[in-house]
Amino acid sequence: MSGSGAVGSGGGQGANLAVLREHNAALVLGLLRAAGPAGASRLEIAEKAGLTPQAVSKITTRLRADGLVAEAGQRPSTGGKPRTVLRLVPEAGYAIGLRLDRDGLMAVLTNLAGDVLAQCTSACDFGGSANNLLGPAVDAVTTLRRAAQAPASAGAGAACAPGAGQPARSVLLGVGVACPGPLDYGSGTLHRVTGFPQWDGFPLRAELARRLGLPVVLDKDTNAAALCLAMRAATPGPAPGSEPTPAPTPAPSPTPAPAGKSESAPESPSPSALSSSRPPTAATIGSALGGSSMGAGAESFAYLHLGTGLGAGLVIGGAVHRGARTGAGEFGHQVVLLDGPHCACGDRGCLEALCLAAVAEGDDVRAARLLGVGAANLVRLLDIDRVLLGGRVVLDEPETYARGVAAALAADAARGGGGGAVPVAVAAGGERLVAKGAAHLVLAPFFGR
Repeated sequence: MSGSGAVGSGGGQGANLAVLREHNAALVLGLLRAAGPAGASRLEIAEKAGLTPQAVSKITTRLRADGLVAEAGQRPSTGGKPRTVLRLVPEAGYAIGLRLDRDGLMAVLTNLAGDVLAQCTSACDFGGSANNLLGPAVDAVTTLRRAAQAPASAGAGAACAPGAGQPARSVLLGVGVACPGPLDYGSGTLHRVTGFPQWDGFPLRAELARRLGLPVVLDKDTNAAALCLAMRAATPGPAPGSEPTPAPTPAPSPTPAPAGKSESAPESPSPSALSSSRPPTAATIGSALGGSSMGAGAESFAYLHLGTGLGAGLVIGGAVHRGARTGAGEFGHQVVLLDGPHCACGDRGCLEALCLAAVAEGDDVRAARLLGVGAANLVRLLDIDRVLLGGRVVLDEPETYARGVAAALAADAARGGGGGAVPVAVAAGGERLVAKGAAHLVLAPFFGR
């Protein structure tokens, strides 16, 4: 993984040194996460991060004291004493990812490495009242919070039982929420969600944070999935979604809010229980440093999600592209047929309406061709490196959609010349990809992303 680069302490008078120090700590943690269980030596970290060995030594000493980093043995040296290898401690922290769809929800509990340790699903009603949607969401998160706090000896019979080796003390960093758009990522407010315009202006992030008493990050489902795929692309080992499947948990029963919880929402989606050397939060990195990316030359791709709707998550140069108004990726609402059928968004001839109509008629081949037309438009517009497909409709007929989109891109490339077609694949991660991506909305700033 190539990070956004180390930040020095001499950048200018009045520089926020605490933020700069936290940024470099996050950069180190990101490199250790990318290294996986094999870990990396301090010298290797220094070379990749652009930091001095002395700076890396100080940072890793603090991270070890916080329980975020541990030794992973020694590596033979070509000269001098063997190098000590360090690794991330995945169980030092947790995140909950919550996927809200138009007809149901899924919540997952992950560790710092993004491994899913427990999950639960439930019905929800996007067309009903706020309580009809948020009640099941709060219950699901509450169930997983108990799993994160349970001792490692809870046993296989416990609901959402934690994985083996979980430490007695760990930090729940927050809850990431992924739902259909459009929405405002900056304010955490929903816009006119396609098919459900009554949600326009609803402060979903603030309301969930108030009910849960936890930091909450909100983004579109497609952006969350794209972020998960981008972070996995930088990590060696199994493909995304290949970890063992935890036992599903029945829909949680309604649970009253814990007594004594503050009714005010947390000020920012930051891990409040870590020490002063904790890595940066979304607030500190996002505002002070303008975000981060994987660096110049990192892969660009589009994740196209066809489920109850159609949208796209865009990764440009390794970073999720949301746009100036955080509205990028409304892929399904490009008009491809003038005066075509009405779309739930209020327009006519939208790609989403045409695709979903073909799916409803049982014609997945036609839906795949239509999806391919939209993908070709996107490739021509952004010159991306690859197209990844996901969503429940695609997962029901993965080969049909992969072939249909690939054929459309190949035909378009042949007409345009200048090289072969952009590769197409069904994204790894299966039905949990969006929920895992929601957890990564919380994890990403922790690793400088």
